[in-house]
Amino acid sequence: MSGNCAPEAVSTISKSKLGAIRWFGAELSLACTTWSGPDAARANNARLRNIDLAVVALAAALPWSTSVTGILGIVIFFLILPTVRREPLLSTLKRPASTLPLALALLATVGTLWADVPWQASLLGIKPVVKLLAIPFLLYHFQRSQRGEWVFIAFLVSCALLMGLSWIVLFAPELKLAATVSAGVPVKNYIDQSQEFALCMVALAPCVVVLYKQHRYAAAAACAALALGFLANMAFVVSARTALIYVPVLLIVFALKHLDRRQSALLFAGTIVTAMTVWFTSPYLRTRIADISTEYQYYKQNIPFSQYYKQNVSPSTGQRLEYWQKSLRFFADAPVFGNGTGSIKTLFERDAVGETGLAADVTRNPHNQTLNVAVQWGITGIIVLYAMWLSHLFLFRGDGFANWIGLLVVVQNLFSSLLNSHLFDFHEGWMYVLGVGVAGGMSLRSRQQAGTRPSCRHEAGKEGRSDAEGLH
Repeated sequence: MSGNCAPEAVSTISKSKLGAIRWFGAELSLACTTWSGPDAARANNARLRNIDLAVVALAAALPWSTSVTGILGIVIFFLILPTVRREPLLSTLKRPASTLPLALALLATVGTLWADVPWQASLLGIKPVVKLLAIPFLLYHFQRSQRGEWVFIAFLVSCALLMGLSWIVLFAPELKLAATVSAGVPVKNYIDQSQEFALCMVALAPCVVVLYKQHRYAAAAACAALALGFLANMAFVVSARTALIYVPVLLIVFALKHLDRRQSALLFAGTIVTAMTVWFTSPYLRTRIADISTEYQYYKQNIPFSQYYKQNVSPSTGQRLEYWQKSLRFFADAPVFGNGTGSIKTLFERDAVGETGLAADVTRNPHNQTLNVAVQWGITGIIVLYAMWLSHLFLFRGDGFANWIGLLVVVQNLFSSLLNSHLFDFHEGWMYVLGVGVAGGMSLRSRQQAGTRPSCRHEAGKEGRSDAEGLH
């Protein structure tokens, strides 16, 4: 009997395998295609899924690779382009959250006309602003996608892996993936690493509260342990001093959004205790704070630039003070429309002639976002910049996961930009674009589902219904 049944069973299994292979091949074909497919509905859902996966990949790559992030940014644009529908896109573009990033990019482009610099410098000045063009398209796409959470989970997991590697390379520097200057920094630099670790740390805080209230103690403990891991890394391994400005602000935002008065009081009491404990147990942090005074004294004494590194002293404090003073003068020379796109380095080069010490230092980044914009595009640029930040803050004024993440991203960028030009920096700029674009689209989608804003609903239902049914 078994001998008679065996060929039939094998035949059945073979047919089953063949069917599975054909199905997998069809799915793979649909997943890879961007323009067409044998089944219009499935191909359309495949295109939307491809966009989601590309954005997830970008979020995962961001803490690790600049080149991969840049390539994926271009890929995402070409993936979104064939899925665009005119009326829903125009509806998205009419929102200030989309219009103002475009206005800033347009101002940078027009600003090349009155910049008294070579065209190469002007084009280089446009480059940091180009990434802002992705915000409207991400807002548009994630109003119809149900996978926005994947993007932030991918970023969190990627940062957690980076944090683990950071601890490893602190004791085994030969395992670094790049020739970084700072100990405990496997790739890129300590400023980028601090920015992402601080964001993840505070973003996890509401998860701990919610999971604890739901009596899911193991999950709450896991989230708390991960947040504490980010904190410990910043306290004992490496951290940007800018974090001392924006982390307290982020904690205040957390308290205002998620805690009552009693819980807020406990949070700030715990923060003070934690800060004191870290201060007395972390020689690294004490040294970083104490260095500010030393750096300032070197600056006041007009010590030659080369002597800073011979004395193992960072010039960063003096550089910022010098950059800010000069930038204010450049802004005063052209207060309305600025000196033009890409003019910062040329202005510093002209001013450095005959100078010594840090006054002879030349930069294209004044390490302050407002001054960076003011020097190039004057009061006009400042108005557009702050209007954009304000529009994005209003975009995330509601409750829910998306609004929480988006609000944190905007607040962190705004306050870290007091000491840096983080909106125009590659890493922090992409964190802002992803946070605002993805979380903003999720927030708008939630409002549409609640019936508050009907725009894009028709397209979301038409293009994403079958995909959504597959998820839920």
